[in-house]
Amino acid sequence: MSGTVIVFDFDKTIVDVDSDNWVIDELGFTDLFNQLLPTMPWNSLMDRMMMELHSKGKTIEDIEEVLHRIPLHPRVIPAIQAAHAFGCDLRIVSDANMFFIETILKHLGIREYFSEINTNPGYVNEEGRLRILPYHDFNKASHGCTLCPPNMCKGLIIDRIQDSISQEGNKRMIYLGDGSGDYCPSLRLKERDFMMPRKNFPAWDLICKDPLLVKAEIHGWSDGEELEQVLLHLIAKISMEENSQFISSDCKLQTLSVSALEGLPKVLPVRP
Repeated sequence: MSGTVIVFDFDKTIVDVDSDNWVIDELGFTDLFNQLLPTMPWNSLMDRMMMELHSKGKTIEDIEEVLHRIPLHPRVIPAIQAAHAFGCDLRIVSDANMFFIETILKHLGIREYFSEINTNPGYVNEEGRLRILPYHDFNKASHGCTLCPPNMCKGLIIDRIQDSISQEGNKRMIYLGDGSGDYCPSLRLKERDFMMPRKNFPAWDLICKDPLLVKAEIHGWSDGEELEQVLLHLIAKISMEENSQFISSDCKLQTLSVSALEGLPKVLPVRP
């Protein structure tokens, strides 16, 4: 399955909440955040909020403690572990930040499963406060995409990943996401790829307005349990197509029966 690249969004996909909001709310800075929100871009606001936290005596350890107890569905980690065990190349494309994501993944023991994390830089400076910077420095130049926030176009990241994997052979991509920022990547996927939007979240709603704009097959999911079911179904589907003549008796996917796979419907068919 090394021919399958799985790209995960992070907030409300791997974890069940927005990690930025989780930290701000749990540390008691929601009112200030909401007061400042209309005045600057989200990414810039998060950097400002980290300065406010630091000035009020909140430490990096306080932030880490909050991140360690972020809510997530119990089936998400097994899904990631299974995909990795099947040999899939797992990557993250997220508008969160590197410090939050790596802190959470390391705490969960799954950081090493991901070959690449594309997100906003986040690091602790010499003063001991967290800095959060934009993935794309919009103060220097625009990334040119009108669908995405100024600090990150996920579609451009997917273009780069597709260019890099095209040199490695005929690879296929599965993309999982929930937010409006995950709509642009869905438009960059190819016919042999798969889009997994979270049902009744912004990316799903945007796709549903005109599903034919998305070339990839669309398979929705509502929670971690369905994410696991649909993802393993797609991995098995790709494996069977790659081995259309036969499935070897020692294949890792033998525990997934064909009848069980057929019982998982394609949620949002876009073609007959």
